[in-house]
Amino acid sequence: MSCRIAPLLALPRRIAYHRGVFTQDPPGMLPGGSAHPPEGLPVPSANRKKEVDEAVKDVDFDKKDYQIEFDTTMGKIVLDLFPEVAPGHCKNIIGLTKIGFYDGVIFHRVIKGFVIQGGCPEGTGYGGPGYQIKQEFNDRLHEIGTLSMARSNDPNSGGSQFFICVARCASLDRQYTVFGQTADEASKQVALKIGAVKTASGDRPVQDVKINSAKVIETAK
Repeated sequence: MSCRIAPLLALPRRIAYHRGVFTQDPPGMLPGGSAHPPEGLPVPSANRKKEVDEAVKDVDFDKKDYQIEFDTTMGKIVLDLFPEVAPGHCKNIIGLTKIGFYDGVIFHRVIKGFVIQGGCPEGTGYGGPGYQIKQEFNDRLHEIGTLSMARSNDPNSGGSQFFICVARCASLDRQYTVFGQTADEASKQVALKIGAVKTASGDRPVQDVKINSAKVIETAK
């Protein structure tokens, strides 16, 4: 996915992004990798929708609270989910996490003072789960630690790529679907630490920052 928050604008070989919004990759590329990739880039990702649907059959937002824990090479990030405003996005990340989709995936784009973006299985910003989900824009703000869905110019093109804000990103409000927030100060600090790493072309970290493993934490209400 390209990093672009708000209307995604495409920059050559990088996620469209206009200083306030994360997007998914160059023009024509959709989060789920369903668009035709430019020559030399990976083919569309395999569709994992059936696996995800099976994994979330028992998810019950009325009876349980859900968190996602990313155990990264720079520390753990625990994220509270917001099913009250974005149930589809919350179920989607829960399902992807349960099937191990994020294990070993890197943060392929880091923009200092803006966001850190991950969730592409290819590590290029062009990959996804092989399907897309509908937007659930809401009134939650893009603040430090906010979890939001990356997308292409199509509002309904989210898939697996997400971003976490490392600053207040007002330009992304109501343009991208907010569906979670860092659960504690320690998690926020890890996100900020990742957001400060040295990057090369395309905002890619010089040294890979990887999600070693991801898990779903369920707590009865």
